[in-house]
Amino acid sequence: MIKSAGNCLDQKIMLDILLEACERAQTIKTLGMKEIIQGIAARLKPYYPEYGGSMRQRYAIVLAAGKGTRMKSKQHKILHAVCGKPMVQHVIDSLKGLVTGEIVVIVGHDAESVKEQLGTSVQYALQEEQLGTAHAVLMSRDILQDKTGTTIIISGDTPLVREETLEKLMEQQEKSQAAAIVLTAVLADPTGYGRIIRHSDGFVERIVEHKDATEAEKEVSEISTGIFCFDNKALFQALSQVKNDNAQGEYYLPDVIEMMRKEGLSVFAYPTPAVEEGMGVNDRMQLATVEKLLRARINEKHMRNGVTIIDPESTYIDADVVIGADTVIHPGTFLRGNTCIGEGCVVGPAADLLDCQVESKVTIQYTRSMRSTIRQSDMVMGNQLEGLLSIR
Repeated sequence: MIKSAGNCLDQKIMLDILLEACERAQTIKTLGMKEIIQGIAARLKPYYPEYGGSMRQRYAIVLAAGKGTRMKSKQHKILHAVCGKPMVQHVIDSLKGLVTGEIVVIVGHDAESVKEQLGTSVQYALQEEQLGTAHAVLMSRDILQDKTGTTIIISGDTPLVREETLEKLMEQQEKSQAAAIVLTAVLADPTGYGRIIRHSDGFVERIVEHKDATEAEKEVSEISTGIFCFDNKALFQALSQVKNDNAQGEYYLPDVIEMMRKEGLSVFAYPTPAVEEGMGVNDRMQLATVEKLLRARINEKHMRNGVTIIDPESTYIDADVVIGADTVIHPGTFLRGNTCIGEGCVVGPAADLLDCQVESKVTIQYTRSMRSTIRQSDMVMGNQLEGLLSIR
C-alpha cells in the first residue's frame, strides 16, 4: 500500500492519474494489466520519498504568446500539428507526468485558440505586449511567485523534447539545489545559437547571444536550448531585476542567469546528447524537419515493442496510436488520431485509418477507414469506411 506524503500528493493529482488510467483502459488487450499497473506506479513514485521521489512541488511555464510570423499562417504557430497533434500539446503531455503543481501557459496572440486546444488542463497568463521572454515569464507572477519548489520553463514550439529529459533536468535541480539549470547541447556548428559561457569552477557564468558574442565566445560549441529549470523563489526575485537596455528593447530570460551568478547563486548546465530535443519550429521547413524526426522516433518505439514495419520511411504513425505486438505494417500506411491496433494484425499496403479500433488478427489492405471498429480475424480490402461502423 502506498503511504501518504503530506501535501505533496493531493486528491486532484490522484484523480488525474486514475482518470488517465481509465482513458487507457481500451488498450488493455495490447498493453496488458501488468504494464498498465507499472505505468500508474511510475506516475505515483515521484510524489513519495520512500520510493525515491521528491517532496518539492514542481511547476511549469510554457511560452506560447508569440505570433510566429515566419510560418506565414493564419493559425497560431504552436497549433500546427506534428505527428497528429499540435506542437504545444506534445509539450503539455510531456509535462503532465512530471508537474505536481500548476502548468501556466503564457498566451498572447490568438489566445482563445490556444485555450480552446488546451482547455482546463492548464492555467493561463496573458502577455498583452510581447516584450521578451523574461517579460513573458513575469506574467505568471500572480499564480506562481509565492510558491516554493522547482519551475521548468519551456517554449510551446519544442515538440521533440522527451519527458525523460525534462525529468532528469528537474531531478538535477532538486538534488543540487541550484538556483538554475540550463538544458544545453553541443553542436558542430553552433551558429545562431546562444553560447554557454562557463566560469573556471564549471558553473554557467552567462548565456551570450550569437550576435553579441566575441570571436572567442563564438568558438564555444555548447549552446542553450532555451529550456530552463529554476528554484521558483530565486526565479521571481531575479526577474524583477531584468532590464531591457538592449537593441531590441526587450526583457530576456537568459539575463536572469547572469544576475543569479552575480548574487553568488549556483547555475549548472545539463547537456543532452539528443541535440534535436531543443529544436524549435519557426517556419514550414523546420516544421517538416521536426515531423520527420518525431515520426522516426515513433516508428522506432513501435518496432522495439514488437511491431514489424516493412518500410519506416513510407509509414506514418501518429503520436497517440497504439499497436499490439506481432502486427506487420506495410508501406504506404497512415495510422492517425487515436487508432488502436490489436496483436498479430496485417495493416497495409495503402491503409489509412483514423480513430479506428482494430481487434487482433485482422488484415486491412488498400482501405480508408474513419472511426470504425474492425472485429477479430476479419479481412478488409479495398473499402472506404466512414462513421461509427462495426465490421464483423
